[in-house]
Amino acid sequence: MKITHHWMREFTPLAVTPAELARDLTLAGLEVEALTPVAPPFSGVVVGEVLEVSRHPNAEKLIVCEVTTDGSNRLRIVCGAPNVRDGLKVAVAMEGAQLPGGITIKRAKLRGVESNGMLCSARELGLGDEHDGIMELPAALRLGVDLREALDLDDTALDVNATPNRGDCMSVLGIARDYAAAHEGRFLTYGVAPVAAHHAAVFPASIEVSTACPIFASRVIRGIKADGQSPAWLRERLRRVGVNSISPVVDVTNYVMIELGQPMHAYDLERLSGGITVRMASAGERLTLLDDKEYLLDPDFLVIADGSGAIGLAGIMGGRATAISDSTSAVLLEAAHFAPDAIAGRARRLGLFTDAAQRFERGVDPTLPMLALERATALLLQIAGGEAGPTNVTQGTEGAGRGEQAEWVGLRRSRLAKLLGVSVPDAEVHALLAAIAGGVESTADGWRVRRPPHRFDIRIEADLIEEVARLRGFDSIAESHARAMQIVGHSTESRISNDRLLTAMADAGYREVITYSFVDPALQRQLFPDAPVLALANAISADLSEMRVSLWTGLIQAARENLRRQQPRVRLFEIGKKFSVQGTNLREIETLAGIATGGRWPEQWGSAREPLDFYDVKGDLMQLFALTGNTNVFRFEAGSLSCLRPGRAARIFRDSTPIGWLGEVHPQLAKALGLPVNVLLFELEIDTAFEAIPLKYKEISKFPSVRRDLAIVVDESVPLAVLQENVTVSASGLLSELRVFDVYRGPSVDFGRKSIALGLILQDSSRTLTDVDADAVVTAVVARLRDELRASIRDQ
Repeated sequence: MKITHHWMREFTPLAVTPAELARDLTLAGLEVEALTPVAPPFSGVVVGEVLEVSRHPNAEKLIVCEVTTDGSNRLRIVCGAPNVRDGLKVAVAMEGAQLPGGITIKRAKLRGVESNGMLCSARELGLGDEHDGIMELPAALRLGVDLREALDLDDTALDVNATPNRGDCMSVLGIARDYAAAHEGRFLTYGVAPVAAHHAAVFPASIEVSTACPIFASRVIRGIKADGQSPAWLRERLRRVGVNSISPVVDVTNYVMIELGQPMHAYDLERLSGGITVRMASAGERLTLLDDKEYLLDPDFLVIADGSGAIGLAGIMGGRATAISDSTSAVLLEAAHFAPDAIAGRARRLGLFTDAAQRFERGVDPTLPMLALERATALLLQIAGGEAGPTNVTQGTEGAGRGEQAEWVGLRRSRLAKLLGVSVPDAEVHALLAAIAGGVESTADGWRVRRPPHRFDIRIEADLIEEVARLRGFDSIAESHARAMQIVGHSTESRISNDRLLTAMADAGYREVITYSFVDPALQRQLFPDAPVLALANAISADLSEMRVSLWTGLIQAARENLRRQQPRVRLFEIGKKFSVQGTNLREIETLAGIATGGRWPEQWGSAREPLDFYDVKGDLMQLFALTGNTNVFRFEAGSLSCLRPGRAARIFRDSTPIGWLGEVHPQLAKALGLPVNVLLFELEIDTAFEAIPLKYKEISKFPSVRRDLAIVVDESVPLAVLQENVTVSASGLLSELRVFDVYRGPSVDFGRKSIALGLILQDSSRTLTDVDADAVVTAVVARLRDELRASIRDQ
C-alpha cells in the first residue's frame, strides 16, 4: 500500500519528516518498507507559457517557440513536440538547469536556429513514461514559479506493509487514522458533504445473498464529457502511488479507493439492461472480465448481474461487457460492502490479484459505501461535468451486516496488567481506547469498548490489550521478570531424540534440509501414482497444492537443484511429517528420510572413484539403528515400490513391524526427473524405528573367546537376517558375535546358491571354553542350518 507524505497531511497535521513518519508508523505496527521521492532531483525548471509557434526554417519536424517565464521576457526555444501550441503552460528548463541523468541545459543551435532552454516532457523530468509530447501544465499556475513548488514535487511516497488483519489501513484515511490514534491521542473522523440530485433517475438493484453483500449503493450520473481527461493533479497523485491514469471515471474510482479504502466500480449505463442483482454464480456460468479473459465460475462465486447475465465478479473485477469507454456519457457508480468470507480465495483461484479483492478479503468498513459514493460523485462532477441523480441504497434482509451491530468487547484491568507486566493508569487506558473507538465505557473491573466498524481485528479481550501496548509504545513497557511455578521437565531413555538423530546423520556426512509440507502434485504422482493424497483447498500456487505423502518429493527437488549447481556428491536428509490418508482418516507421521548419490567417498588421490551403492546407505542406517542398543531386531527384506528399482529395494522391519523403505530410484523415473542412475532413497518412521532399549549393566567376561569359521552354502533367496537368527538360536547362548567376512558365487557353487563365510565368536562369562565346547556349537549350527535352510558345508 503506497501513500504520500503530503496526501496524508490532508487528513491529519504532520509535524514530522517523511523519515520520522516512517519510523513512527513502523513502531506502531505498520511497517514502512521503502521511502521514495516522488520526483528525482532536478533544478532550474520553471513554469512558462508558449506565446507563439512557427515552423523551423530548416527542419520539417522542429518548431520554433517564443516562450515567456515571467510575462515580459521572451525566450526562443526549438522544440519537436507535436502538442506544443500558443497559450500552453509548459515546463521550461532554463539555461544551466540540471535534469535527471546528469544532463545540463546549455544554449545551443539546432539546425541553424538558436535555442535558449528546453521544453520538458514528463519522462525527461522523471515524472512518468510519457514522451510523445511536452508536459501540459494547468493554466492556473503562475509564471516563473519553480516547477517543484508548482507541482508539489518535494514529496515522498511511503510503501506501507499492512498486516493481513489490518484491512482498515489499506487507505490514506486508514493510515492517518491509526497515526492520529497512536501519536495524537484522538479518534480521527472524516465526512463528505452530500451532492444534491439534479434528476430523479435511479437504476434498480436487488440482493439475493445478504450475508455476502449486506449493502449495495449506486448512483446514476448523466452528461459527463465523453472525451474528458483527468486533471494533472489527479493523474500526478495517482502516479505517485503507482496507479496509471486511464480515464476520468476510472481514475476517480481508483482515487477514492486509495483515499478512503472503499473499492468502487463504474458501469456504462447504456450497456446495462434490466436491473442489478447481487447473486451467486450459476453452475457453469462464464464471464469475461476487464482483462479480456473468459473465466468459468464456480457456484460459490458472488457476481453482479443484470438482465443479460453476470456483468462483474463481485469484490474482484468488473466485466468487459459494461466497461467504461471513450464514448461513455452516462455511468452508474457502485459502492458496495462484500463480506470477507464471500471474497476470500476466489481471486487466487482464478489466478487474479486485484486491489479490490485484497481489501475485501481483509475487511472493509461497511459504513464506507455512502461516504465513498458522495466523494466519488463530487470528484467526477468537478472533473467531467454531468448531473447526478439520487443515491440508491439497497440493503439485504439482514441489514448492513455486522458493521452496524453494536459489538462490545470487554477489557479487565487485572488481565491487562498481567499480560503487559506493567500497571497502566486507568485514565491513560481510557484515553488510548477512546483513540481507536467511538465508544468506551468504564466498568467495575475495567472497560468495555464498542468495536468500530472498520476494525475487523478487534474481537476479544486480547485484541484490546494489544492495542493498549501498541498505542502506548512497546518500547515504553519496562522489562520485568515473569513469575510462574516451576514445572520440572522430563526426559526419557526409551526413545532416541531427534537432536541425536540429526547429529548422527551429520556425522555420516549428510546435510539437513527443510522442505515444504505441500508439494508439486505432478512430481508426487510420478513417485506415488496410486497413493491417496490430501489436496489443499486454498493453495498458494498450483505446484504446491498437495500435502506430501513422503519426504522424498522435497528431497528429490533439493537434490536436483544441488546437482544442477555442479555438486557431484549429494547427501541430504530431513526430519518432518508426512501425511497419510486412509479413507476419511488423516495421519501425520514423523519421518526421517534421506537421499544420496555420487561417489562412495569424496574425491581423493588415494583410491579410484567408486559409485555409491545400496549397501553403503544400508550401512549408514545400521549406524543409526545402533543408537537403539540392539541392531538384531532390524532386518531388510526384498520389497517392491513403484518408484524404486526392482531387485534393489528393501522393506525395513523392526521385529515384525514395518518401519520404512530403502532402495534405488527406478531407472525410468531417474531419467524422467533428470537424475543420475545411482540415486538411493530411504525413509524411516521415527516413533516405531527409534525406540531405545534402556542401558543395562552387563559384565565383561574375563575368560578368552574362541573363534570358529564356517563356509555355508545356501539358496540365493535366503537373507542374512534369517541366517543370523538360526545361528543365534543354535549357539545356546555362547555366541558373542557373528561376523560375515565373505560371500562367494562361482565355480564349485551351484547356480542359484551362494556361499557365505561366517565367523562365530564364542565366549562364556563363567569359564574358559574348550575345543569340545566349540565343536559342539559348530555341530549344532550346521545341523540346524541343514534342516531349516537346506544348507551345506562348502569343502573348497
